[in-house]
Amino acid sequence: MSRVKSATRNIAFGYVGTIATALMSFILRKIFIMNLSDTLLGVNGLYTSILSLLSMAELGIGTALNFALYAPVAKGDNEKIKSYMQMYRKAYHTIALVVAGIGIALVPFLKFLIKNPLGTTHRDLIFYYLIFLFNTVSTYFVSYKYSLVNAEQKNYIQTNINTITKIIAVFFQIIALITTQNFYVYLLTDAAIQLIQKIFVNNYLNRLYPYLTDKNIKPLSKEESGMIWTKTKALVLHRVGDAARLQTDALIISSFIEVSVEGKVDNYTMFMNTISNFVNIIFNSVISSFGNLIATESKKKQFDTFKVYRFSAAWFYGFSATGFFILLTPLIELCYGKTYVLPTLAIYLLLTDYYFKGDRIVLSNFKTAAGVFEQDKYLAIIQGIVNLILSITLVQVIGLAGIYVGTLISGLIANITKPFIIYRVCFDKKVGSYFIDTLKYLITVFAIVIVCRLISLKVLASLSIVSFIVMGIIITIIFNGVFLILFGRTDEFNYLKNIVISKIKR
Repeated sequence: MSRVKSATRNIAFGYVGTIATALMSFILRKIFIMNLSDTLLGVNGLYTSILSLLSMAELGIGTALNFALYAPVAKGDNEKIKSYMQMYRKAYHTIALVVAGIGIALVPFLKFLIKNPLGTTHRDLIFYYLIFLFNTVSTYFVSYKYSLVNAEQKNYIQTNINTITKIIAVFFQIIALITTQNFYVYLLTDAAIQLIQKIFVNNYLNRLYPYLTDKNIKPLSKEESGMIWTKTKALVLHRVGDAARLQTDALIISSFIEVSVEGKVDNYTMFMNTISNFVNIIFNSVISSFGNLIATESKKKQFDTFKVYRFSAAWFYGFSATGFFILLTPLIELCYGKTYVLPTLAIYLLLTDYYFKGDRIVLSNFKTAAGVFEQDKYLAIIQGIVNLILSITLVQVIGLAGIYVGTLISGLIANITKPFIIYRVCFDKKVGSYFIDTLKYLITVFAIVIVCRLISLKVLASLSIVSFIVMGIIITIIFNGVFLILFGRTDEFNYLKNIVISKIKR
């Protein structure tokens, strides 16, 4: 199967799955807010962030092993695949035990992380947390097998399984909320369905790849395992730094402001994540294709593909960011009411970081596919430290907005430094053209946001579903029209246009 065909299939199934889960998740959150307290909404978001932080224990070995699998998968070397997967399995089983140990050790400190948990006892907070911990730990006993699926560019298998599981889980959670209004039942329903899914996945992937159950497996050579551990050591620093930058906002909000505020922030991030998931389906679906490309094609071909990838990110993230700047707060007001609206400055800072996240995803995904981990291994640590210092200092001065100042500035460090590494190591080129393109895209998006904002003052003066939809249509026409006029003759756009035309003809 060609790289384009594999990526297209992954994207198609990804969109179907994202639409289904996004709709179900929105309905679930609405029913959650109607039946449970703001405190429990905040606790739900906080514990999700804590467990994401604990997942840092994976420390990059999965990423390093995924990279190592690209070559043997491309060559059809099943014996080598078995050797890598055996190493992967042992590592992830160890990680599961480490996460469980660290997670249990955190229990006595939960009371310091949750400010003003109105209507919820400390004992309940502990049991809620242990259910979250169980879900995370049990995942490690199965998830490593997906690496082989993804290395074969069959990401859609994982997408379909997750989509079906999510739909079933949300359906029963909605029933649980309506009939019991009980957070325990809500959590245990999800945990039970997730456990059934993991048992199914383990059996299904064993049947799909029967050689994974072989007992006669040749261990990796010292050189091969050494390569994995070298990249893993570099990725440890990436993981620790990323955790300090990306997974600590909820902890700071809950500790320094109030746990219920985290629930309100979670409403915003749910919509942002839903849209970014649509965008990221495209970008994440081609990582394995990039791995194959890098293993088999010239640097010129890699560079041309990278430019198309980056142009796509500028368009999609620019479009979605523009929509968020104008419509996100009105959407929150329509769905949940004015009491769930957050300060404008905080939201604008968060959305500015969201826009620049598009470039970071492009750079990080290409680096991951190319196995370039060592060159910037200290960068994420620096970002994490900057974020924590700025966020903790400024949250006490300007509140919620201060947290997102730290998030934005620490993120921009990567936007500035990573292009130098990519262009030097992967392409043997100077980086100037990258920043020129960045400036062109940024100025264009900024100008469109200003124009759309001025129009919205009239259109959204009386907020309603109709005016919201009209403004969405206006943004769609203006943004895509301007991008088409300015960039419609570029090589990157023509490449994408030709792919679309060829698919339509087929």
